[in-house]
Amino acid sequence: MATKKITIKIDGRETEVIKDSFLLGVLRDNGVAVPTLCHHKDLTPQGTCRLCVVEIEQNGKKKLVTSCNFPIRGEISVDTTSERVKKHRKTLAEMYLGRWPKVPIIQEIAAICGATDKDKYKSELTDENEKACILCGHCVHACEEFVMEKILDFAGRGIKRHMTMPFGEVDPHCIGCTSCAYVCPTGAIEIVDDMNGPHDAKLIRDYGMKINAEMATLDKSQCRMREVGTANIVDVMDAYDLLPVHNYKFGQHVDTPNIDSKMLKAKYVTQGLPDGCWKGCSMACAKTVDGFELKTGPYKGSKVTVDGPEYETAAAAANMGCFDGDFLMEYNFYCDTYGVDTISVGTCMAFVMECFENGLIDKEVTGGKELKFGATAEVLQCLHEMALGEGFGVDVGMGIRYLKGKWARELGADADFMQDIGMEVKGLEYSEYVCKESLAQQAGYTMAVKGPQHDEAWLIFMDMVNNQIPSFDDKAEALYYYPLWRTWFGLNGLCKLIWNDVVPATNKNFPPQQAAKVPEHVEDFFKFFEGMTGEPLDEEKMLDQSARVHNLQRVMSRMLGYGTRKDDMPPYRAVGPVTGEEYESRAEKLYDKQMKEIIGIDPTGKSTEEKMEITRKHRVEQYNKVVDAAYDRRGWTRNGVPKIERLKELGIDLPELVEIIKDDQE
Repeated sequence: MATKKITIKIDGRETEVIKDSFLLGVLRDNGVAVPTLCHHKDLTPQGTCRLCVVEIEQNGKKKLVTSCNFPIRGEISVDTTSERVKKHRKTLAEMYLGRWPKVPIIQEIAAICGATDKDKYKSELTDENEKACILCGHCVHACEEFVMEKILDFAGRGIKRHMTMPFGEVDPHCIGCTSCAYVCPTGAIEIVDDMNGPHDAKLIRDYGMKINAEMATLDKSQCRMREVGTANIVDVMDAYDLLPVHNYKFGQHVDTPNIDSKMLKAKYVTQGLPDGCWKGCSMACAKTVDGFELKTGPYKGSKVTVDGPEYETAAAAANMGCFDGDFLMEYNFYCDTYGVDTISVGTCMAFVMECFENGLIDKEVTGGKELKFGATAEVLQCLHEMALGEGFGVDVGMGIRYLKGKWARELGADADFMQDIGMEVKGLEYSEYVCKESLAQQAGYTMAVKGPQHDEAWLIFMDMVNNQIPSFDDKAEALYYYPLWRTWFGLNGLCKLIWNDVVPATNKNFPPQQAAKVPEHVEDFFKFFEGMTGEPLDEEKMLDQSARVHNLQRVMSRMLGYGTRKDDMPPYRAVGPVTGEEYESRAEKLYDKQMKEIIGIDPTGKSTEEKMEITRKHRVEQYNKVVDAAYDRRGWTRNGVPKIERLKELGIDLPELVEIIKDDQE
């Protein structure tokens, strides 16, 4: 939708502005200085100090308005220095000066407004404290908007108005985030200690509060993490054909609205609460469903609190074809209660369902359960069996790699087909994203030391949607940088979401859902590290810190009999279409077009089987090329083993490590 613009006049000069913009921001963008006390750039404008008044004329009528919270919705003429405006500001400034004569910010405002008589409004209310509270309200709004708490507020009316905590006592619910002190313009609220003993507490607060401000001002128009958490991604993935459906065969479904973020927000998720994950986190992405009544299992009939759902739990439901909100809540609750991973269970069940629908297993194997896609009751039954150690659920709980081997041995099931559709690598089930059209993401999943989860490299949008890493060298660089960068978070006990899920206002060219990863946020993390340790950090140092651990992990994998190229090979469904149904679902808009334009073969007249064979040959070749490039960039052999000289570069060429890999050198 195009942004509507309006022409207004400011002190006689015409300018174009975006409809619904607040007037104060427009004035400042046009170089007009306007005094304020209660306004803060990162907090909701309140219009309480009244110093930012200007005179507007609209439809022939003039009036004074507070510019900070006045939305521009029609053509107006603005006078910022009329006699009426100047008199109003001067009177207010004299009143402030009379009450708080020694507060520096009040003295500055008085000078700007031409108020020189500090005794004009002197009274018994006059406070000579240089750090007096001036009732600007910054602390109240920072508490509510930055960290979604409501610990501070005003009490009393008129001359008795003052700041306080509930019942006038120190509130035990205060989380000590220091947001109030950070935005206080007078020093009335101070930070008196830093219990963690950081090297530079101010540096940490400066960059932490920057993130607070971004979340408070940008999240509602970007990813809506505060509203629905990571479940906002369901809508995005479905729109981009990346939501796993029916064991990753498809990337979208007509029933996705039954489990998307709009439905979750409207029907299930409790709104407006601070984060339950980490107190004080301004992202507040941890979501809760309160009062959900369970329909199955040991707690049937109980009303419970569900911790979630997050994106990958909802996407796991889509992967199983279970597009039902109540099922999603029940599934989420019991996976959490039983201590099992919603992703691994969902991916494994999707594999089981496809095997059932293709006749590789039957009801005799499943204990009478007809496990077709969408079988919500049967999925929950398997989940309960898994927890109890009974029936078919025991086998499901062993995972896809186990099931492939068992069914091939005992049932004579097609091992090649199961290998193609069994979405696991290194024994770990895939995360819930379709990666067929992103070579970088394919390799990011399979080359991850611990298996195909996106903690080490989430590159789908960079690679597939935005085409930012087109060449093999570009992909190799991304597959070097991002796994190390994301490993670095874990090494330092930090959350990745504040780097990834909000785009700063200074980077307006970045689409909100893009995985380009904002350089500004990378710098924020470096400054946090410096503030804690006193050691300045740059990209090269960060990569080396992480590369030491990453290479050590790979050597340990080799010691355990893994950690070579064969362990980095994906199931083919992660790379391309396995079945005719799968190919035909994207034939016209994607696969046939790629065959002609990229592979250089005309698909006309060829059967689906022939086209699938051509596509497979090409895609497997491309995958191996990107793996070669990534190994080269990492300083590993073409068999995926770290080279001894790379260990020397990183200072970890310990004799016992060299001994493990010495026979794997090229």
